Amino acid sequence: MNQFRNFTKGLAIENPVFALLLGLCPTLGVTTSAINGLGMGLATTFVLICSNVFISLLKNMIPNKVRIPAFIVVIASFVTIVDLVMAGFVPALHEQLGLFIPLIVVNCIVLGRAEAFASKNSVFSSLIDGVGMGFGFAIALTILGGVRELLGSKAFFGMKLAEGDGMLVFVLAPGAFICLGYLIALSNRILKKS
Repeated sequence: MNQFRNFTKGLAIENPVFALLLGLCPTLGVTTSAINGLGMGLATTFVLICSNVFISLLKNMIPNKVRIPAFIVVIASFVTIVDLVMAGFVPALHEQLGLFIPLIVVNCIVLGRAEAFASKNSVFSSLIDGVGMGFGFAIALTILGGVRELLGSKAFFGMKLAEGDGMLVFVLAPGAFICLGYLIALSNRILKKS
């Protein structure tokens, strides 16, 4: 039951984007479309799950003095795997996400979960926490990207839904802030009611 609570916290109550406001650099930078948001979210989810499990396995072997550098090396290893796999199998998405893929290494969600959770809990609990937080992040990025794509170019997952141009502001950086603000307000309202 406790593991289920860890999973659902990342999806809603402690959603990294809508509740904790973590990882806003990639959130605002890559969510010009739903596919970009989903791709970045899944890449981060993979890194989060793998690094949580690996750090939980090694927590008793890592000296306290080098804890953070060791976590960064583990995270960087999984980010390199994601980067190479995306470059090989989805080059168009890899090109769209660009520099934000290597920046997963210093994403505060991944490093924060490694420090606050994986280094103090069992492997299974760390796995569940990584899945919950990762899926919460991926869902938030996909929703934000979908809303921006819908309003900015009248499309969803690259499929044009209506003729004409959308509102350009939603494809640009100010649109990311506007959409994120409204989605955070909506999330807070929904969570207060339940």
